[in-house]
Amino acid sequence: MTDVESPAYVPGHGLLRGRTAVVTAAAGAGVGGATARRFLEEGARVLISDAHTRRLKEYEEELAGEFGEHAVGAQPCDVTDETQVQGLFDTARSRHGGLDIVVNNAGLGGTSPLVDMTDEQWSRVLDVTLNGTFRCLRAALRAFREAGASGSRGGVIVNNASVVGWRAQAGQAHYAAAKAGVMALTRCAAVEAAEYGVRVNAVSPSLAMHPHLVKVTTPELLAELTAREAFGRYAEPWEVANVIVFLASGYSSYMTGEVVAVSSQHP
Repeated sequence: MTDVESPAYVPGHGLLRGRTAVVTAAAGAGVGGATARRFLEEGARVLISDAHTRRLKEYEEELAGEFGEHAVGAQPCDVTDETQVQGLFDTARSRHGGLDIVVNNAGLGGTSPLVDMTDEQWSRVLDVTLNGTFRCLRAALRAFREAGASGSRGGVIVNNASVVGWRAQAGQAHYAAAKAGVMALTRCAAVEAAEYGVRVNAVSPSLAMHPHLVKVTTPELLAELTAREAFGRYAEPWEVANVIVFLASGYSSYMTGEVVAVSSQHP
């Protein structure tokens, strides 16, 4: 896609040592998978989830082989199913005895002109990308509120939005509406969660390359999107994950309700 060289990988610095995290849609080579790996490199215990059970198991085994079985677990979860969402958070608490960080990464895209878009296409993208974030955010806030009632205040939630929530792109009306909703949801949740010491922020990537994106996007569109980036290249998923690490760490202790663009895109 581009001949521009990516930067050197940044090693871990123990920023999340002793913390327990849940990362949704974390099976594979995208932002979720990169975030799980970066969290482990920073010393966290991580419970990964995904609707793709086989890929989830394979990635759990890969991470466990590198970081130890005590550091990583996996729980299948379809974020459109409230029972499965609740089961995910129940597992996080029973496995590690608590919860510190939640990354709501699950989302679904697609391309369709609005004039030809079906109700099913619209509803499916909204249900996974916006409603799924809502379900996981609600479950996380309930878990943090319960912990606060027992004297353990705090917690961090990071949602994955997109620059498409700000910028128009043809064929992306459903995805753009969902991601703009994630941004608004983040801001409202942050105001409410402050009462029990919980921070809620979001990242807003422009173009992070991973195998699934290649499968669902034409080479022509990928080349066009890459050309818009100031650095002349797409982001590596771990570059987005680095910003998520920052938002999950103590370095962002005064930030809540913010949507942080991870982008080199110019107008």
